[in-house]
Amino acid sequence: MRSTIEYTDGYSAGAALAKSLRLSVVTESAKPVSNDPNVAAGDRQIAAGKKLTNEENAKRKLNGLDVWDEVVAHARDGRFPKGTDVFLFKFQGMFHVAPAQDAFMCRLRFAGGIMSSAQLRGVADLAEQHAAGHADVTTRANLQIREIGPKATVDVLMGLADLGIINRGAGADNIRNITASPTAGIDSDELIDTRPLARQMHHYILNHREMYGLPRKFNIAFDGGGRVSTLEDTNDIGFVAVRVGSEVFFRMQLGGITGHKDFARDCGILLKPDECVTVAAAAVRVFIEHGDRTDRKKARLKYVLDQWGLEKYVAEMEKLLPFKLRRSALSDCEPRQTKIDRLGHVGVHSQKQPGLSYIGVVLPVGRMTSGQMRGLAKIADRYGSGTIRLTVWQNLLISDIANADIDAVKQDIEALGLHWSATNVRAGLVACTGSAGCKYAAANTKRDATAIAAHLEQTITLDQPVNIHLTGCHHSCAQHYIGDIGLIATKVGEEAVEGYHVVVGGGYGDQQAIGRELFRDVLATDAPGKIERMLAAYVSHRTDTEESFHDFVARHETPKLQEMFQ
Repeated sequence: MRSTIEYTDGYSAGAALAKSLRLSVVTESAKPVSNDPNVAAGDRQIAAGKKLTNEENAKRKLNGLDVWDEVVAHARDGRFPKGTDVFLFKFQGMFHVAPAQDAFMCRLRFAGGIMSSAQLRGVADLAEQHAAGHADVTTRANLQIREIGPKATVDVLMGLADLGIINRGAGADNIRNITASPTAGIDSDELIDTRPLARQMHHYILNHREMYGLPRKFNIAFDGGGRVSTLEDTNDIGFVAVRVGSEVFFRMQLGGITGHKDFARDCGILLKPDECVTVAAAAVRVFIEHGDRTDRKKARLKYVLDQWGLEKYVAEMEKLLPFKLRRSALSDCEPRQTKIDRLGHVGVHSQKQPGLSYIGVVLPVGRMTSGQMRGLAKIADRYGSGTIRLTVWQNLLISDIANADIDAVKQDIEALGLHWSATNVRAGLVACTGSAGCKYAAANTKRDATAIAAHLEQTITLDQPVNIHLTGCHHSCAQHYIGDIGLIATKVGEEAVEGYHVVVGGGYGDQQAIGRELFRDVLATDAPGKIERMLAAYVSHRTDTEESFHDFVARHETPKLQEMFQ
């Protein structure tokens, strides 16, 4: 049957037909045309007299998983999306980041942060051919490719798929990259290898359409009890391996969102490993049904928990499960035997496999060029198993290296302009994209983080690790509230000069704490000197060389710290 549609808007025939079929889709007063539980949840809020957000209405008109024809048409015509299409394109992992850059950023997906050398080499090629020639490691053990032109989006997405990298739902109101212990399977202290669980969760999301279009974004992490933290307590769902007698279980935590000053809360349940994905899916479905779709600022899981409490939320989850949950107090579990190694993600560390080690490569604020990516892939192939492990600390590990080859690997890493050994400053330095690539950011965080590190390396020597986190806006992608020192960007004075508010005393794991504000409106150019004085005062006034910056800050009131740090 011949279509009578006129293709006057530059769309392909397929896109135009798809567009015509959507002319009568859901409006706020209409009933859903599908059994999508996300649409049904919006209907219930409309029926209660509430008004949905623009993003919710956009998802009701067109599921972001169905925008492929639009992406193709925009690429063919060299056009950027406008209006809510900018939001919907994120379902395909494509972010139009104007006005910071008139270009796309593409966010990828790697279950548990693990990728192959072949994939890293392929990403290097895509970044060189279609983008800025570099990639950034993110705080979700992931990669981003930046400065992609409007005509190159489809080439990038198809190229990623050819590499086995499926990045559907990498942005917008979806479950983000599944994180897990970066040393899973090679850590002699771990209770359980979390790689299979991260992989199962990853594929569950990819293959269940209802896992897309949530009230807001959602994070899930698995911690296997090893030496390197995955910051599971900052996730909407965190699974923490514990030992009870001779068995290993997972405790489930809910509601972590440190940008809103909250950690995940223990649910009081024990899960067998093969129950985790099923229970996580139930938790997400409760959020789908009851999350707020009328106020983006209150649409995260934390706010449902604040309103209901954990007990009610867990009870609603249990209604969706084919089995009863196993209640348990924390005191029933053995205390964590392995102390988190805050430098376990950099340098050389022995694996549980005899004669093998992994090496943590330091990446300046998470960035590596295409040439460096190819070089790292070559090292992983030549000396390791071809496995690359991304971490939430914006660096990567190369595993399975014979101990006899360690010196050669060190030399090859240095030859790439990178390093395997970090000062204690660079080891804990985390920075979001900043104003160079994000419209929300109030300062160029990567530039400023680099300046801070360079200054401190010349002016102070540390014998204890210190985490310094720089984030560009209230979204807190760099999680400034959990850093020993956290900086959140702001505009200072009438001339709106780039600067930061400074918080101290944040922590995670057994040092869980939200940082408290110490200084406001510190100019970005003054930040290196300010942090130097803070660290110098810490070194001078601590009780002994074993006292960490975290513990030092914890035993002083804010006015006293301000006095010492000035």
